[in-house]
Amino acid sequence: MTQDGGVITEQAQLPVIPGREEEFERAFALAKGIIAASRGFIDLTLSRGIERPSSYLLLVHWESVEAHEQGFRGSQAYDQWTALLHEFYQPAPTVEHFAEVASA
Repeated sequence: MTQDGGVITEQAQLPVIPGREEEFERAFALAKGIIAASRGFIDLTLSRGIERPSSYLLLVHWESVEAHEQGFRGSQAYDQWTALLHEFYQPAPTVEHFAEVASA
């Protein structure tokens, strides 16, 4: 967790190849169990764009950036994740980490 006890939010913009959205969602249904079993994982949401239905937003809460970057991405589980999902992206996803500073 962060120094203040908060969690880290991973934000991934997933540009799915148009016409492959349903196939991607089926693959994601399998892949979410892989990431959920990772140490430091808290929860996730996957949302589909309204204006651009081939655009997805993945939000994953982690205990720390290291849990994501060194833990999940450095594991064999990540290889399984990429094998299931990375064929659907064009271009590659944009991934950033955020720490909450305010809420209402």
